[in-house]
Amino acid sequence: MNTVRLGIIGVGGMGSFHARSLLEGKVPRIKLAAVCDNVADLSRFEPDTKIFTSSEALIRSGEVDAVLIATPHYGHTTIGIDALQNGLHLLSEKPISVHKADAQRLIAAHTNPKQVFAAMFNQRTDPFYIKLRELIQSGELGKIRRVNWIITNWFRTQAYYNSGGWRATWGGEGGGVLLNQCPHNLDLFQWIFGMPAQVRANCRIGRYHEIEVEDDVTAVLDYDDGKSAVFITSTGEAPGTNRMEVTAERGRVVVENGAFRWIRNETPMTEFSHTTTEGFATPPTWNVEIPINGNGEQHTGILKNFAAAILDGTPLIAPAAEGIHSVELANAMLMSSFLDKTVELPLDAAAYEGLLKEKIANSKFKKKALAPSAGNADLSESFNTV
Repeated sequence: MNTVRLGIIGVGGMGSFHARSLLEGKVPRIKLAAVCDNVADLSRFEPDTKIFTSSEALIRSGEVDAVLIATPHYGHTTIGIDALQNGLHLLSEKPISVHKADAQRLIAAHTNPKQVFAAMFNQRTDPFYIKLRELIQSGELGKIRRVNWIITNWFRTQAYYNSGGWRATWGGEGGGVLLNQCPHNLDLFQWIFGMPAQVRANCRIGRYHEIEVEDDVTAVLDYDDGKSAVFITSTGEAPGTNRMEVTAERGRVVVENGAFRWIRNETPMTEFSHTTTEGFATPPTWNVEIPINGNGEQHTGILKNFAAAILDGTPLIAPAAEGIHSVELANAMLMSSFLDKTVELPLDAAAYEGLLKEKIANSKFKKKALAPSAGNADLSESFNTV
């Protein structure tokens, strides 16, 4: 096989974006062989692309070697399991599932090591985050003491939330900013810093919008190695910001506005504190310039890597099995807020699933809820998504 025949399931906003990339030849060695949606107009893809209105039919058609799932979130689990069980390679949009229990079910369905199973965590191709991760893993920054990440440039209007009945509901989307916009940030967070031991969060429901899910989050994360972190995000603040600040023994790194700034301590701060005889001294510092241009290949980079993994055995940038961590972080933040207490990790997946089902059952948007999941297979699916 020299070319991967790819089917895209769900051709709303993101699905159409990926389809255009393929049709414009931006991703060598992948052919858009089929599309599937039961809501969108698919006539624009004819005659070179096979058309389906059922994911089951596409998966069993023999027309594709792999599928990319870009449906509303709950479908990532049910359709993903079906694709894996029918021998197809799988690339899932984020999040891989809405909750940890479904993520476990999806990952458990990946039993054939020859099948490639990846997640669309395109921000792992960003050289800013790659460089930060390298500095930490190499020990250049020394022990990490504190992380602060403010991501409020996800501003969304009420019209955005009104644009789809599945959007911003527990049954249709499974959450708000943590499940829609921030899976990328949560993935980067655990990819760079690892998973915390405890989470305490305040998730404000409909603070800025008429919705039933969270649109404003402040979370405190504590780690077994002693570092702490604050994670803040919102879809209701304008102008927003995206600022990551990392305090470590070897100084402070700030990633913001297309710049990577490292103020490097000549002497690690704890060592300096315990050896100096001066009461108000601080370690001498250097301003380290690390030139970085651009934000990497993003979505096309993940697609190219997906093809290379299938055709050449190249290691994945974003193995889907790692996607459970961002799901767990989002669930832990919501559970902490629901229960008004600190949540210990690993998260109790069954307990969170139960809480989410209660939210769905009591939703005032029940008629709009979609909620197909591994535990609710009889509920309806709608593929069109943005």
